[in-house]
Amino acid sequence: MVRYLPGPVRGGLSFILYIVNTVFWTPQLLVVAFLKFIIPIEIWRKYFNIILTRIANNWIAVNNFNHWLFNNICWDVAGVDNLSRHEWYLVLSNHQSWVDILVLQKIFYRRIPFLKFFIKKELIWVPLLGLAWWALDFPFMKRYSSSFIKRNPHLKGKDLETTRKACEKFKTIPVSVMNFVEGTRFTEEKHRKQNSPHKNLLKPKAGGTAFVFQAMGEQIHRIVDVTIAYPGGAKTFWQFLCGKVSDITVRVKSFPVDKDLLGDYFNDLEYRERFQEWLNAMWEEKDRQIEMLLSSRAVPSPGTPL
Repeated sequence: MVRYLPGPVRGGLSFILYIVNTVFWTPQLLVVAFLKFIIPIEIWRKYFNIILTRIANNWIAVNNFNHWLFNNICWDVAGVDNLSRHEWYLVLSNHQSWVDILVLQKIFYRRIPFLKFFIKKELIWVPLLGLAWWALDFPFMKRYSSSFIKRNPHLKGKDLETTRKACEKFKTIPVSVMNFVEGTRFTEEKHRKQNSPHKNLLKPKAGGTAFVFQAMGEQIHRIVDVTIAYPGGAKTFWQFLCGKVSDITVRVKSFPVDKDLLGDYFNDLEYRERFQEWLNAMWEEKDRQIEMLLSSRAVPSPGTPL
């Protein structure tokens, strides 16, 4: 019955539930994170990490209930059946809307380890969420521009070293590191300015993905390639809350990390070219897949019911 309320009413109620859910779980995260901080014993830290992950998964579970309660979405998902919560993953995805994050959290809920993002250091000041990200050991990174490095050469490589130290925390418990390869959300204006060779995607940014590999090394066991398509067109977060998204299609592929993907992207020119070729080929295939999914949506392919 809630789904038949006017869109703005549904959106407002759904947004309130998101806020209440976040306010409820964040203090619990902070308490456990504080205990982990003051008890510097490795076995206890690992135990506290498990509790923190469970709290975060409970937060996602309520958000998923929120989706179900206020939206009537037809989910067409394939490729998530053979994943494991005991592996270390790098998740690569296209990016069209903030809704993508909710989609990823829903389809991977209790299928792979909790998703963690590399976050700009400045975002730690976001109310509630910044503290939650800190409590969950999201790696906060401070990237220096090329011009800044030229003026301060002694800081070269400092950002990578800081991130590598942050990733040391991921060795004790499986984790999924999430990376939107395009670096920003797709819009027609950005697509035009980039002169992107892809119809449905922006150009992939190889540096960010290579940065994860260089920071985490062989900690990453497998790559999860995610393709998200919205047959009715990508919507804003508010439009999603108001029930304007009726169909979401997702295709997932998982494969082991090839040794050729490991190297020094920023100092090895041959490796950098090889890595860019690999990522560009992946993006060409993803663009073709999105086009196929959107053109064939009239006859939905069998997916995983969610």
